Amino acid sequence: MTYQATSMPSALQIVQADLDAGTVIHLWLKSCRPGLVADLKVAVEDIELASVVTTRTEEFEFRELELAQGGKAVLSFNPLETSVSVIYAFHPLTVRDEGIFILHHASQNAPPVLTDGYHFRPPFGWMNDPNGFGRFGGQVHLFYQHYPHSLRWNTMHWGHAISKDYIRWKHLPVFLFPSDELSQRDDGRGGAFSGSAIPGTGTEESIRVFFTEQVRDRKPEEQIQLSALSRDGISAQAPSVIVPKRPEGLDLTLDFRDPYAFEGPDGNWQMLLGSRDKAGGVVLLYETLDPEGAGGWTFVGTLHREDRYGMTAAECPCILPLGDRKNPETRWALIFGLLTSRDPTTGRRNITSVTVGRFDGRTFEREAEQELDFGSDAYAFQAFVDDGGPVAIAWLANWTDVSKKEDFATAMTLPRRILWDGCAVLTPPVGSVTSLRHLQIDDAGLLATGERLSLLSGAVEIELDLVMPGTPFELLFEHPDIDLGVRLDTEGLEILFFDRKAKSSPRYLATGARPSTVRVFLDAGSIEVFADNGRWVGTKRLPSVSPVTSVRLAAASGAITSARVWQLKL
Repeated sequence: MTYQATSMPSALQIVQADLDAGTVIHLWLKSCRPGLVADLKVAVEDIELASVVTTRTEEFEFRELELAQGGKAVLSFNPLETSVSVIYAFHPLTVRDEGIFILHHASQNAPPVLTDGYHFRPPFGWMNDPNGFGRFGGQVHLFYQHYPHSLRWNTMHWGHAISKDYIRWKHLPVFLFPSDELSQRDDGRGGAFSGSAIPGTGTEESIRVFFTEQVRDRKPEEQIQLSALSRDGISAQAPSVIVPKRPEGLDLTLDFRDPYAFEGPDGNWQMLLGSRDKAGGVVLLYETLDPEGAGGWTFVGTLHREDRYGMTAAECPCILPLGDRKNPETRWALIFGLLTSRDPTTGRRNITSVTVGRFDGRTFEREAEQELDFGSDAYAFQAFVDDGGPVAIAWLANWTDVSKKEDFATAMTLPRRILWDGCAVLTPPVGSVTSLRHLQIDDAGLLATGERLSLLSGAVEIELDLVMPGTPFELLFEHPDIDLGVRLDTEGLEILFFDRKAKSSPRYLATGARPSTVRVFLDAGSIEVFADNGRWVGTKRLPSVSPVTSVRLAAASGAITSARVWQLKL
């Protein structure tokens, strides 16, 4: 099978591809003249179609084409009459190995053009929260909040990708679509909001997902909880409602979302939901005796309450054991976002918190808490327990920076382990990130001498070993659009960031941090700092995908015992 799309210069926009029998094509299109839906035309020539199904209509009409025989497919449309957002092709039998093949996307939903880049990005359109991060059928699956047709938030779908190592991903077909009611509206008023996934039953590839359906102005509930089953791990069956309303008597606002399903200490399925009352954010606990998790969900109680930093709702809660979940002495980590929170000392917004304690399946006994990321751009943090222990990923962005008037290309953070050292939660990057090391570009140790070092494409990892914990240093980066650096001094560990187009910026500071080792990952549009095996972690989205071009280290003589720099590449 050869997926090779070519656009032919003519009055028509023509996309050609050599495809095998059984190939499925997904495409979204609409008339350039409102009201003339019947004039939409996409021609497929030189090949027989087994089926053409138009299943949903929204701003764009969605069509699914299945090819009865192989050959050259020629898809053509007149761009003056028909707007086509996305065309991709895949074969159901090989899509897990090959992924989808993008045949066409419009300019308004095109991903950024990068020389190199190793963070997960969608193949087209908008992305925010990770949903349903987990291992199913032997592969790691990542679902995510997705709007296919532009680089701005709108009616939510679920995108989907798979990986064998958390780092190298293959994109799969769009997994969840908005309901028919929402599909007919182009106003960003709802959709398939955030959620989670557990293994399904019946087949090895089966996955059951949980999500919030948002319909603004719906009475009495804007947000309700749904579940859908996928037998093949590729496409979802019709969802059903599992929690139709908020629990009574708690004076909750309409915020009631982000179901996170997990296996409780007794082996039964449980679920967290984020909400809000007049005092602040609350995390709600549900449970079911249904071994498939398909129904029977009942409210247990309020698991946790948080009202710091002027927050409103608790968003995207997740909880996971930091050891054997059946052992009553095992600590559990409860993680959630503090929506609209603001740290008055640094000015950072939308902080993510992790609270550690004992969880018996009914109550959570708090023992310790800390901020999860001092850079604040690791939001909607979601984790699952893999064979080697808990693994997590987050949206590499912050709602404070999102504008409805500007495109906003984002990525996911590097996947991270979650460890408990008895005093603090550690979130180092997964071990497979070392496979990205393509070339060591500082063989002579120039960085340690204070010389300016060229960083080629800007996709690099820098690792510093300090002579003593807390030894001061500064890494100063050269970037065309921002002032950027990393500093360790008596105040703590800080990402130095200033957007030259902005009037001011928060401080991204881990107060009191005194690490001995620091790892810095730079990529198009991001910087991630991991100190002392993830004891302190800072993630910052950069407002430009232009690469960092060079770095200079400022430190006292003998302060740095080792400095290594690698060019990174997928």
